[in-house]
Amino acid sequence: MSSTYAQDFAKALQIGRPPNITRLFPNSKALLVSGKVIDRALSAKGKAMTIAANGRNHFVIQGALKAAQRANAAIILEIAKSEGGRGAYCATNYWNLARQADQVMNELGITVPVAIHADHYAVKNAKDLEEAKVEVPSMFEAGITSIAIDASHQPDPDNLLASLAINPYIPAWAGLETEVGEIKGSEGLSTAKEALFLIQGLNAHGISPDWIALNNGTAHGIQTSEQGIQVELTAEIHQALTAYKVSGAQHGTSGNNSDRLRRIAQETNTTKANVATALQMISWGVEVDEYGNAALDGDGNLIKVPGQGMSEEMWAEMMAYAQEKGWKGGNTKKLNLPFENKLLAQPASVRHRMVDGVERFVYDLITKVFNAQDTAPLGVEAILQAGGFDLGPKAQRIEDPAKWSEDYIRATGATVGGDKGPKGNFED
Repeated sequence: MSSTYAQDFAKALQIGRPPNITRLFPNSKALLVSGKVIDRALSAKGKAMTIAANGRNHFVIQGALKAAQRANAAIILEIAKSEGGRGAYCATNYWNLARQADQVMNELGITVPVAIHADHYAVKNAKDLEEAKVEVPSMFEAGITSIAIDASHQPDPDNLLASLAINPYIPAWAGLETEVGEIKGSEGLSTAKEALFLIQGLNAHGISPDWIALNNGTAHGIQTSEQGIQVELTAEIHQALTAYKVSGAQHGTSGNNSDRLRRIAQETNTTKANVATALQMISWGVEVDEYGNAALDGDGNLIKVPGQGMSEEMWAEMMAYAQEKGWKGGNTKKLNLPFENKLLAQPASVRHRMVDGVERFVYDLITKVFNAQDTAPLGVEAILQAGGFDLGPKAQRIEDPAKWSEDYIRATGATVGGDKGPKGNFED
């Protein structure tokens, strides 16, 4: 760390950590920041996006942070509602991710800005919305610094209205992601018209999201489609949103080839790329292709690489448990919760190689694909320029709030929707 960066970092540490973080970790040397800081850093570099690593286990958290430090990159750690909400299948959750990150960052001397993101906070119905009014504040009390409100399961008017209803419960300084179109592969693709309706409606009510997620051709989990991300569609939608200064959040990154991911970074306004399944598989020692997509044998079972990831004995125990439960392929994600403590109880040499595998993969993504290296100073600079932890909105209000009443939203929203694709559970 250069002397200049050390001085800037020290000042950013004093003024750049949000109030929930300073309350939780008053003596910490970890620069946990709003998601806005990360978006501004990547935007400042240009033609770059950083990893939003889903910390399904502690090894992924360690490996991603070590890679970020080596690459001098600003990054995001996140967990989704399905992974870490009240019905979690992971030990990492909305209420302990910040604590894990802070501990690892202090232990390893991590000196890059890191945001703690609540990914895919789904609001599917009125019940979810009422629960969110209690649950979302509890998550920020536990150290979340950024959130994705995902009401994309609902029709376009309800998506917007749910996003408006939950916004008062989100701190103004926090990073904010919105979503149009569920992530469900090549079906139900998002349109510029849908995205514009959502962003304009939020803007009319004084809300300026940092990111928008689209269904642009990807799926969560193990990929089954060769098409993957539709770069041209993504660029078209981002272009339509130019006046509102919203960046893109790329979901379903695992399994897409490096050339396509480079194009997303180079040809669109994407600054955040979610990676979940690949990191889990690599930490376990599962055979993956160059894109991080898990290989399966003829029976649809995962293939373990000897000498990588967890011990062979632990793998045998996990697979026996999965067989008993009827979990195969992508459904083996459910092994995270029952096996976290067993994985942490392995010998240090095994734990270290689990972390090291994640670090190598994430470092290569950051430096060779995402173009996110050396964005840490840009994040620190954004804090210093703002004079504190609250960077404010990127876009000012353009739309007329009087026009965007509930009646107008319902009437207009009914005309923008296209093919939503098949129904089903596409969370992750």
